[in-house]
Amino acid sequence: MTQLIIALVAFVGGHFLLSHPLRHPLIQALGQRGFQGLYALMATLTLVWVVIAYSKAPAVSLWEPPALAYPVGVVLMLLALILFLGSLVQPNPTLMGSVGVHGEAAAAAPRLSGAPRGVVAITRHPMMWGFGLWAISHALVNGDAATIFLCLGIAILALVGAALQDRRKAVEFGPAWHDFAARTAYIPFNAQITGRLPWRTAWPGWLVVVGGISLFVIFTYLHEALFGAPALAFWS
Repeated sequence: MTQLIIALVAFVGGHFLLSHPLRHPLIQALGQRGFQGLYALMATLTLVWVVIAYSKAPAVSLWEPPALAYPVGVVLMLLALILFLGSLVQPNPTLMGSVGVHGEAAAAAPRLSGAPRGVVAITRHPMMWGFGLWAISHALVNGDAATIFLCLGIAILALVGAALQDRRKAVEFGPAWHDFAARTAYIPFNAQITGRLPWRTAWPGWLVVVGGISLFVIFTYLHEALFGAPALAFWS
């Protein structure tokens, strides 16, 4: 369990260090491709460490999830898959390549302009919230310590990381990002709740919704074979 916690600190901390305080110095020293290679190496090695440590962590039960946790977890997991899939197949300005300190704000501006569409109208960080909701849904339906630590680490990386990304891109892209942020929301559906966007914009499209549901069915069916436990306790 101690090794899992240390691995998670390295995994999350490594992402934060390379994404923020060390990002620009390393880009200047290694170039964009060199930095991306270093980032990928760090992410891969620490993720493998987390997976190995998690697989060897002892089974320590903290609580028995209540029955309500399962339907709530299903809804959150469906939304997580829809946001994640949408972030890959729909225009997503938050995935644009980084520019340096002296940036290419003029080039970035067209990608940030216009009405938010697809999952970006739900949250401007659909991929990060996909991971965050995955973590929350799995924490709800699991009461063992190792899974809670794992989910906590992923949730911090995704949701705190998204907030820090807002701050970094506000500096890099200036007014273009501020305008984009004013028309979108960090928290899913908050733009609709606060009236910045009409509720019809919260529909990400049939392709993404059907694709997300299909992924949910596939992962649910294969979950026990892949991870050793059924995805839904009441299906076991």
